[in-house]
Amino acid sequence: MGFLDILLGRTKAALPDLDQLFGLPSAAVTLQAAAGFTPTGTGAVCFASVEGAAFAEAHQEVQALLDADAERHGPPVELTRDEYGYSWLVSRREPDDLPALVSDLHAVNSALEGSGFGPQLLCSVAAFENTERQRRLGLVYLYKRGTFYPFAPLAGDGQRRDNALELQIKAVLADDLRIEQDLGRWFPIWGAPGL
Repeated sequence: MGFLDILLGRTKAALPDLDQLFGLPSAAVTLQAAAGFTPTGTGAVCFASVEGAAFAEAHQEVQALLDADAERHGPPVELTRDEYGYSWLVSRREPDDLPALVSDLHAVNSALEGSGFGPQLLCSVAAFENTERQRRLGLVYLYKRGTFYPFAPLAGDGQRRDNALELQIKAVLADDLRIEQDLGRWFPIWGAPGL
């Protein structure tokens, strides 16, 4: 960043740091101890839909890579599209195997980035639940910012979220994850798989 950038208030955009995803398993321990949330075993990578043979080939390679995992039990990796037109590559693991889920999320992001589709990557989410309080929570990784934020949709009709819980989780995980400080970037991810 140059002197003129400082004077004019311009800043450099944060670079993606996919290795931040590997902080999720230790953050999960803190999350369970402090707020009673445990992993559900569902995670997904969200990206802007792209048409074309190159993207279809990259998607097939990613899906084949993850489906080839001999340790995977249950449904294979699946591609879904939400009502807003965004695509989600969804991985499901055993709830107690968060490290494998994180590896899946990292592999999807890395493969799409390596194939030149980094600009289409939006976020990754790992789903958590508190069965006692019947609540869901997503820890969302913003690809372009290299940061996390909590997303806590409220059950029932409408699209409402529990802002108080999100701020509580922000404080709880401040030492475990790089938390997004700009609350305006805590985008709702309505209809995200697992939430």
